[in-house]
Amino acid sequence: MFEQLYNFEKKYEELSSRLCDPSVIESAEKYTATVKELKSVEPVAMAYREYRQKKQELADAKIMLTEENDNDLREFINLEISVLEDEISKAEEKLKILMKPKDPRDERNVIVEIRGGAGGEEAALFAAVLYRMYSMYAVRKGWKINLLNVNETELGGFKEISFMIAGEGAYSRLKFESGVHRVQRVPETETQGRIHTSTVTVAVLPEADDVELTIDPTELRIDTFRASGAGGQHINKTESAIRITHLPTGMVVECQDERSQYKNKDKAMKVLKSRLLEAKREQQQSELAGERRSQVGTGDRSERIRTYNYPQGRITDHRIGMTLYKMDAFLNGDLDEMIDALTVKNGSDENNVVTNK
Repeated sequence: MFEQLYNFEKKYEELSSRLCDPSVIESAEKYTATVKELKSVEPVAMAYREYRQKKQELADAKIMLTEENDNDLREFINLEISVLEDEISKAEEKLKILMKPKDPRDERNVIVEIRGGAGGEEAALFAAVLYRMYSMYAVRKGWKINLLNVNETELGGFKEISFMIAGEGAYSRLKFESGVHRVQRVPETETQGRIHTSTVTVAVLPEADDVELTIDPTELRIDTFRASGAGGQHINKTESAIRITHLPTGMVVECQDERSQYKNKDKAMKVLKSRLLEAKREQQQSELAGERRSQVGTGDRSERIRTYNYPQGRITDHRIGMTLYKMDAFLNGDLDEMIDALTVKNGSDENNVVTNK
């Protein structure tokens, strides 16, 4: 790995020098291509430099410790060594994440679909909590959110909500969120303080490119209807909402967020393409060796992946056996610690399936 890291740093230095070359500066095409390539290697090169710097500081501190006789100074140096060792460990984990094999879909936008499962209204309310959580995480990352479809309950929960998150590396960070999310808490509707268990399903789909999947228009049934929910007179009086049925598979997609029927149709087609592409990929995966899948888990969305226990303030991811005690921060979009751990755990698995515990 360190030979690869050395090559990344050399490549970064080479590309940085190339940006000062007059022949590159004068060519918009060459300059753009060089900047793009530089941007791709920069995170690894900078992380490797930071790692080497910390290693050198640790070595220097250990030399100082052997030469120092003053007890107070020795205590201070030991403390510094402890801090540096912790920082080096974190730097190594960061490098493992950056060096893991890239999924070609990692840089794509994603379509997130959240649906209330077992638990009725309480499940719908928690679906709204998860929507807020992912929205706040997207804001932290500087990503854009585009609402696609909402089926809201009277108490403000969501039976179903789908939305697109557009931004660099969106799929790479959110792809492990697909699955069943279980919540244990006292519902707002509970009068006796009893803890209920409810479930919500989350699906994260990479946005499909038009060139990847061609859909025969004759295989589609497109219906229009009046949108439901808030939106004023227009949303209630015009048939702007779109329902697309893919006849060969029976897959149905609805979109009613936009006032324009054409915009709703465009969004619905994006969702349909992404779903069909994901179904095709899952079918290909299911044809792989059954023995290997039995060892690492299927990654099927029917499997429970995470539990949110409100009374204990903990979030447990069952695939990697990780528990965090920071419920408020997590639900406010502080997901990186969990996502980093999932990414590292998944680094050696070529099919992006996290082992279930």
